Amino acid sequence: MKELLLGLRLLLGSGRGNRVRFLLMAGGSAVGVCCLAMVLAIPGILAAQDGRKAAREGDCRGGRQFCVGANRAPREVSLTDPYGSRPMTRVFHAPGSFAIDPPPGLSELPAPGEMFVSPRLHEELRKEPGLAQLVPGRERGLIGAQGLAHPDELYAYIGIARDQLKGGHPVKFYGMPYTSDETVEPSTLDIVRFTLAGVVLLPLVVYLSVCARLSAAARARRLAALRLLGLSKKGVQRVNAAETVAAALLGAVFGLGIYAVANQLISRVGLPGFRWYPSDGSLPLSATLICLIGCPALAWFAGAVGARKAAANPLAVRRSAVEKPPAKWGLLPLLPGLGIVTGYCVAGATGHVPRGTSVSSILMPLAVLLVGVGLVLSLPILSRSLSRTVARTSSLSLGLAMRRNEVEPGGALRVATGLVLLVYAASLAQGVLIELGQVSKNTSPVQSYTLSLDGVTQDRQREFETVAGVSGYGVEATSWGDPEAEFPPMISAVIATCSQLRGMVPEIGRCTDGRPFRVVNRRSIYDEDSKPGASFPFHLRNDRGERRVMTVRVPKQQVIYRDEPGLSALDSGDVVVPPSFLPDGFRPEEASLTLVSSSASQTVRNVLDGIGGVDPTAKVDTPGVVVTALQQITVVKTILAMGMVLGLIIGVAAYLVAATDRAVERRPQVTALSLLGARPSTLRAVQVAQVVLPLAVGLVLAVVAGKAAESSYLVTGGGEVFWDGGGLPLLLACALGVVVVAAVGSLPLIGRRIDPELIRRD
Repeated sequence: MKELLLGLRLLLGSGRGNRVRFLLMAGGSAVGVCCLAMVLAIPGILAAQDGRKAAREGDCRGGRQFCVGANRAPREVSLTDPYGSRPMTRVFHAPGSFAIDPPPGLSELPAPGEMFVSPRLHEELRKEPGLAQLVPGRERGLIGAQGLAHPDELYAYIGIARDQLKGGHPVKFYGMPYTSDETVEPSTLDIVRFTLAGVVLLPLVVYLSVCARLSAAARARRLAALRLLGLSKKGVQRVNAAETVAAALLGAVFGLGIYAVANQLISRVGLPGFRWYPSDGSLPLSATLICLIGCPALAWFAGAVGARKAAANPLAVRRSAVEKPPAKWGLLPLLPGLGIVTGYCVAGATGHVPRGTSVSSILMPLAVLLVGVGLVLSLPILSRSLSRTVARTSSLSLGLAMRRNEVEPGGALRVATGLVLLVYAASLAQGVLIELGQVSKNTSPVQSYTLSLDGVTQDRQREFETVAGVSGYGVEATSWGDPEAEFPPMISAVIATCSQLRGMVPEIGRCTDGRPFRVVNRRSIYDEDSKPGASFPFHLRNDRGERRVMTVRVPKQQVIYRDEPGLSALDSGDVVVPPSFLPDGFRPEEASLTLVSSSASQTVRNVLDGIGGVDPTAKVDTPGVVVTALQQITVVKTILAMGMVLGLIIGVAAYLVAATDRAVERRPQVTALSLLGARPSTLRAVQVAQVVLPLAVGLVLAVVAGKAAESSYLVTGGGEVFWDGGGLPLLLACALGVVVVAAVGSLPLIGRRIDPELIRRD
């Protein structure tokens, strides 16, 4: 305890410089803890949004196998449609013979002809009058925050008469233990954690270690003096811990306060595609303890490592003895990490791609961590080797710079590590964004919309077909299959004319109206049941309920078309049947209507608005546009962008802190060289070379290792793109910019005034 009090007394009473250093250490820790708190708050924000989603989901069973009184209970239908790139959810509520408690955010449920909307949807209704076709009724009020996942959610409860509601499920209460519509799916959330660990947490550990070791040389000399005066080794460690832990603890408290203010501001302004309520961003107790305990613990560990030499060999520290060269074991983490990522790159290049293996889910994060730690630990070794080689040059500036780096290779570690890890993390983030881009990319120039024709009259069908923006349409049906057969042969038929088909696919060959034919896409798998000459029955029905059977023989004539597999409105092997072949007023049972338009976002929105104007309760499937998935991708990209910004702040702050601290520590050596006749330009060249050369070596290694790690991540991610050649120029430009900033930032660190007092103090 005496040693701790001594450390605090030395901190408060050892001069203005020590107090300034203490405040710098605390300020640096505050920035780091604020960034850490932002990362730790993300899971809580997502969990709070998912909790409100679960609380508003309706159910009738309540854990039982069946619903009691389902015929008399209110019924609901929930529809989620894309509104641009955002999902819009409409809940159609039909009252039953008894009332139920409203969901969170509502004081009462809407009656037929009434609606409650979210504040954001209320604003959109004023901007876009055509949106009222999808949200019919008189607005009764707004949904409260308890009933919305986030402030920008487009959500509406719409009251409707029971006889107008098609389908639906009975509802007796609201509230489920979990939601099926997570803000970010667990598998995607793992990608976010993986990326943030490399982009933010790894540089953050280095940054906090740098802040904990400000003025390491001066502090080591002071601790060595205490050791020579009779203080024990453990006492020296406690004196050092008093200062580092006090600074880190004070910085942690200030960092949490900064985060609290930032949370209030950012949550109200919002990030692109990702907003939350201020209460969602409140840190849980576990995250607060991590910030308040983890940061001081890391500072204590870093300080203990720095004070170990002063406690063990104080005479060597006081006499500024030459440090031992860094041990070669620093390369140990880098070599296996590069071995793993190289193995995956070779597997991708040779076509032996590992798909869905549990081993990859363990090896890939491990490799990224090993490479990142290896970059940090290998910098002193590489810096010393480079310095010994370059120091033989005839250039005075370069020789002085390299001799200093050879004697003190750990200085390169402190100055360059933050920026090297920043470039490495940027390469990893590029790989994650490429994988997400493969998921969200719409490769087809057309967009299809599928609506079930069950309960839809022929007049209503024609209204759907004439919606503005629709370029083609057709009725799709499946032939009848024997229910007793395990795999009965069946084919799909498309009832459309040639002109309608030309609007459904980007490119199709010549066809003749009035004759059936097969459509074939050479880029997709052909339906084996669609063999020329085979016959298949189709059950027909009209609006009056009359039934007939139509037999379709697969024709020999085929027409080639081109479209993206999986996104096309047609399948290879479909039989196109002219509408004139059907009896008047009849159409196939269980058929669906497929509408096609351009894939331009505004056209898609106009078509969806038009479909809603015909029937607001119509359920529309949009292949290739899974709006909930697009929303998740938007959230993930925003989180990753926030992580990159935090990583940039941490990397730049680490460089500024370390470079400034190193320049202050080297003032006695600079003063001595100035008194010996060295010109300021020579000293500035020495300072720039000391920083730039080790940094350039680290950046080259970071780019190579980062691109290898990115490619191995893409290989294990299951996408089609393995090599990101397009992102390499941007990464090299960032690395070059880092070098330029480091060089320019080193110039002002050599002062014009010579202070001989610095040598006397030394």
